[in-house]
Amino acid sequence: MSFIRGVPLSRSSESHAGLPKPPQQAGWTAVPVQNRGTAPALREAPVEAPVPEPVSVSPGPGAHLNGLGRFNAWPQDLAEAALLECCGSRRWAQRMAAHRPYPDLDTLLAASDEAGYDLAPADLSEALAAESAPCLHHDAPRAAHLALRAAHAAYESRFGHAFVICLDGLRPSQHVDQVLAAIRTRLAHEPDEERALTAEEMRRLARVRIIELVTEAGLTPGPFPPVAYDPR
Repeated sequence: MSFIRGVPLSRSSESHAGLPKPPQQAGWTAVPVQNRGTAPALREAPVEAPVPEPVSVSPGPGAHLNGLGRFNAWPQDLAEAALLECCGSRRWAQRMAAHRPYPDLDTLLAASDEAGYDLAPADLSEALAAESAPCLHHDAPRAAHLALRAAHAAYESRFGHAFVICLDGLRPSQHVDQVLAAIRTRLAHEPDEERALTAEEMRRLARVRIIELVTEAGLTPGPFPPVAYDPR
């Protein structure tokens, strides 16, 4: 955003009769003034200020505590349904729901990690089948949409499931480059190597989604999970 600031050089032209005109400051241009006897005002050259990226603000611990209390109190079937949005393995969701109540968020996340490490190959396949390739915002350039679509198609053709990556901690403007670079790297993996890496990314994603679930539950009034909750 540009702004204008007028700075008078003198109160009247008579007080400076016969004197040389003062030099103009760099970055300033003279703007004629209609009233006689008034020196030109200066206008600062317009400067385009960079538009900062939106920075997400984490809610306070109160939202986590309130949300965790509500999560612990949900009926088993509703808790499982909400957890399935965090990881698509039914055995994982059933285990996480059955081990409630959790005393704090760290304990809940540790339980998620443990359940993730214990996923059998069939459980991981079930979780991956529930994943879908992330989409860009509709305002993104068409070239970015095409590049990402082609990269995801190449990955799914090679490994038989959606590409999974946790982008927690990155700004939205970094997501496309990070995903494209990761797909290029991981296309060279052997299937077993990629399977192990995908399981780790699923574990990290589940942690992020659980935090979002508990936070949303803490900010949403009522005893039940948020309507149509989807952390993806």
